[in-house]
Amino acid sequence: MDKELKEILLKVEKPARYVGGEFNMPDMDKPCSTRLCLCFPEIYEIGMSNIGLRILYHMLNDMEGIVCERCFAPFVDMGEQLKANNIPLFSVDSNKPLIDFDIVGMSIGYELLYTNVLYMLDLAGIPFRAKDRKCGNYPILIAGGPCVVNPEPFAEIFDCIMIGEGEKNLKKFTLLYDECKKNGLSKEEFLEKAASLEGVYVPDKVKPITQNGKITGFTGSVKKAIVQDLDKAYFPTKILVPNIEITHDRAVLELYRGCNNGCRFCQACFYYRPIRSRKLQTLVDYGKELVENTGYSELSLSSLSTSDYVSLNELIASLKQSVCNGNVKLAMPSLRLDSYKPEFMGSGRLGSLTFAPEAGSQRLRNVINKNISEDNIKKTIKSALEYGYNGFKLYFMIGLPTETQEDLQGIVDIVFLIKDMAKQYSKNKRPVQITVSTSVFIPKPLTPFQWEKQITQEEMLEKQRFLIDNLHIKNVRYNWHSADSSIIECVFSRGDRKLLDVIEKAYLSGCVFDGWSERFDMDKWRQAFIDCGINIEDYTRMWNEDEVLPWDFINHGVSKKYLLAEKHNAYGGITTKACGEKDCTGCGANKLGRCYL
Repeated sequence: MDKELKEILLKVEKPARYVGGEFNMPDMDKPCSTRLCLCFPEIYEIGMSNIGLRILYHMLNDMEGIVCERCFAPFVDMGEQLKANNIPLFSVDSNKPLIDFDIVGMSIGYELLYTNVLYMLDLAGIPFRAKDRKCGNYPILIAGGPCVVNPEPFAEIFDCIMIGEGEKNLKKFTLLYDECKKNGLSKEEFLEKAASLEGVYVPDKVKPITQNGKITGFTGSVKKAIVQDLDKAYFPTKILVPNIEITHDRAVLELYRGCNNGCRFCQACFYYRPIRSRKLQTLVDYGKELVENTGYSELSLSSLSTSDYVSLNELIASLKQSVCNGNVKLAMPSLRLDSYKPEFMGSGRLGSLTFAPEAGSQRLRNVINKNISEDNIKKTIKSALEYGYNGFKLYFMIGLPTETQEDLQGIVDIVFLIKDMAKQYSKNKRPVQITVSTSVFIPKPLTPFQWEKQITQEEMLEKQRFLIDNLHIKNVRYNWHSADSSIIECVFSRGDRKLLDVIEKAYLSGCVFDGWSERFDMDKWRQAFIDCGINIEDYTRMWNEDEVLPWDFINHGVSKKYLLAEKHNAYGGITTKACGEKDCTGCGANKLGRCYL
């Protein structure tokens, strides 16, 4: 690290974000022919908490002849210092400038990170669009992460986009690049070969066909890559231990991928299918190794719906016996209300329990296929109170399809139900503390609600005001998600390639770290849309069922026919049972690989 950089680090908040050298760091000096940098367009504390980044980083560094480094979005104080001193953005691991890597990858987790992608490229001195990098010695730019469900708003930034699971397609992609580089092939020759790999989308090869401004088809298609057997998939147990406290500062065990519950608003449920589980003994072995190799005193059991892991009771018992030994705590994520058991929380701290009913009434829970009943709610609350909990965090959505005022009142009714039950069943007789949080429904791609409209900003504010007024209750706290940022999330969730102009315009006007409420500026975003001649309502409206959708060229496994049938079931109040190996609901994901719970 040179003297100039050391001086800069003394001027910024948390300089440890940028220096690397963490415990368990791989060998950055080993002989290699290809060097990658995986970027996370958020600050270090958030990026280092991402399990996907951990897996891919260690997987690539365990490959012969390959070195992988990391880079996170420098916070604005550091970004200003880099610009002022003409220092290009560099990797955390070796301070190597991003522009000098062979491959630079971006993991994009949610829509409000899109300007941060441009922010990092700007600081690195790399042109924003792939077409502007055809001349010059620039890295291959790739993208992955949850937002590739619909990559079109940012597609033209990247040379390639990884659709699906990186343990499969990123590994093959890197090996192919390394081979092409050794054989002296050009960038164009490499991209031609890469386009044939499963789960690799080259936006310059597969393009939308438009007529009168509407998409009518595509020049090709892409099939999502998945790992068939999670027990054989790469999973690191000698992971980096960060220098500073991060958002989720603990060891993490991924139990399984996918979700069998089929909530109709949930993109992750459908995107991560088919459902594949790790065996109990595999998880116990991983748990032992993680704790031994990192020294963490907390082990988190993670999946989309952890309590649905079929051997969870046995797993918890085995981990407590062979891993925890009274010194390591097991952490459980938020639970389904119908799956809570006190023994699941036995090694946790008796603070608050987190549940997500999502809707206030049984009618609306049936619409969204959230298969929990009022009896489930009562039974769970009673059990938790008797066990000793006196705090509850409840998550709901507002603006769901068919929502009425009675559904909003149902949220308030659940709060009063808990308070009444606490008087009868609370073990410690202390006042129960309740936190209610609401987000605004966003019609996400690859869900049965992908055709739905988003409610207007006025409707969002009206619903939030109702809850503010009616939840002004002692020992009850109400939090709500911004209406403005929810609109932008919706637009880019269902967006097409025209929106890259808006992203660029917004970034150049100062939009960055848009996921941080104190930095989000709706006026700048609205002006960017106006300057580009694009109407926000074109993306938040109800879409016709026969429209060609921007992401229709991707085979995610789950069929459009199934999603439409689920949409129609929603309006009929018909629920769909949770799927399983013997109770397949016919979503189509098992055509990509076998589901096994």
